[in-house]
Amino acid sequence: METAEKVIRAGMLKLGASMLGELLAADPGQRGPRVPCGNGHEAEFASYRDKVIDTALGPVTLRRAWYHCAACRHGFAPRDAELGVAGTSLSPGLTAMNDKAAAAGPFAGAAGLLEDLAGVRLTAKRVERAAEASGAAVAAAVRERSALIAGRKLVPMRPSPCPDKLYAVIDGTGVPMTARETAGRDGKGEDGRARTREVKMAVFFTQDKLDAAGYPVRDRASSSYIATFEPAAAFQHLVKAEGIRRGAGHVRQLTVIGDGAAWIWNLAAATFPEATHIVDLYHAREHLHSLIRSLEFMLLDRKDEWLAARLADLDYGYIDGIAAAVRAFPLEGVKKDEVEKELGYFLNNAPRMRYRWFRSRGLFTGSGVVEAGCKSVIGQRLKQAGMHWTQDGADAIIALRCREASSTWEAICNTPHTQTRTA
Repeated sequence: METAEKVIRAGMLKLGASMLGELLAADPGQRGPRVPCGNGHEAEFASYRDKVIDTALGPVTLRRAWYHCAACRHGFAPRDAELGVAGTSLSPGLTAMNDKAAAAGPFAGAAGLLEDLAGVRLTAKRVERAAEASGAAVAAAVRERSALIAGRKLVPMRPSPCPDKLYAVIDGTGVPMTARETAGRDGKGEDGRARTREVKMAVFFTQDKLDAAGYPVRDRASSSYIATFEPAAAFQHLVKAEGIRRGAGHVRQLTVIGDGAAWIWNLAAATFPEATHIVDLYHAREHLHSLIRSLEFMLLDRKDEWLAARLADLDYGYIDGIAAAVRAFPLEGVKKDEVEKELGYFLNNAPRMRYRWFRSRGLFTGSGVVEAGCKSVIGQRLKQAGMHWTQDGADAIIALRCREASSTWEAICNTPHTQTRTA
């Protein structure tokens, strides 16, 4: 039966490719003796030329009119642009299939997947180049849209129905890079050389309900992802635009959650000053464990009891209590500096650590959604064994994976007539 299936599928694909070829041949793309070249000149009809296009049904030969611009010294076929194959030999349908396969796993595996599941044979290099071109176009479109939204030249319509709470959860993760990409950059390795570049990620999601135990529940299929290698200043514009697009100006409660890094709170203060800012509770607990390691030599067998009391203070949001308990120890020299540095994390973030109050308002206090995003969207594809990326290549694949992770939300918010340009 498997053999029969393969034979029949091959025959159907061949028949489909033949039908598609006949359909495309109905319009040879002749648009008159002259057409605008796009640079203010006119291009003249030269001849008809063939182009082989790989489609989801197999290779198809397209015969179309070719125009040449003497002023620009280049030629083009208007029919290519109309069909979405200008500058490429992959059809839009096959490009979409290739993007999904290349975003899901290594390029060689993606080529094998396309052949096994779709009967389309592409080399791994071609899969890579096509996916990176698509990803670069997606990333450019996101940046262009963000600039228009941030500049109030594109106004997203208010979500309907409007959610009660909107969250922006922000974090960063490293991606292994080629030596050329990290040359001259300081790193955390023993030799002081950088081997990764940081990707900044933000996940937006909504919340309307609490579960039976009173814990907040993330709205199903409400997450949208943005990520970039660009510095915090550029990332800030992307975050602001995505917040506006997701309805930050309309929800009752806007919340930003981060791990305590200064760049996150500088970005949040500049972008969403009206939002509630929360330090991820689990990162705060990690810092508390780090603090107790510096005090072990004085706590001795009271360590567990002391830690339990400080964790209770933290859960309550009683940061002054943590500070008072720590400063009760007569520390000097290096130990004092070490403890004060760790304690500074709590004192600087005290307004963002009012966990009891946050929970009483039904708010999330953890950044698990972006931690998971860093692992699933970035790590599972770009941090596999032996991988080393160029920044442009990694940025393109990240753009495809963010689009895929946001696909359900995008399908809702990017339907026609859901946004409008300003007059």
